[in-house]
Amino acid sequence: MKRAGGKNNWALCLLILAGMVLGGFLGVLTEGNAAFGWLNYGQSFGLDEPIVLNLGLLVITFGLNIKITIASIIGVVLAIIIYRFL
Repeated sequence: MKRAGGKNNWALCLLILAGMVLGGFLGVLTEGNAAFGWLNYGQSFGLDEPIVLNLGLLVITFGLNIKITIASIIGVVLAIIIYRFL
């Protein structure tokens, strides 16, 4: 499905996801560095313990944990800027 401008919404979603992953990766890489340690500062939220649904034959485990860091926010902003220039 395309918008009036011709840009694909799936491309925006993929770019934002890639920005979050790459930003989180950079945050983990700079965790021990004194100059760039602030990039890994953030908040984690979600389920502490996963929810387990045991149906006897099938066991399903649900869990979600999201960590938002400064680096991932910068990655999302850069992804949106890149999308605007596509």
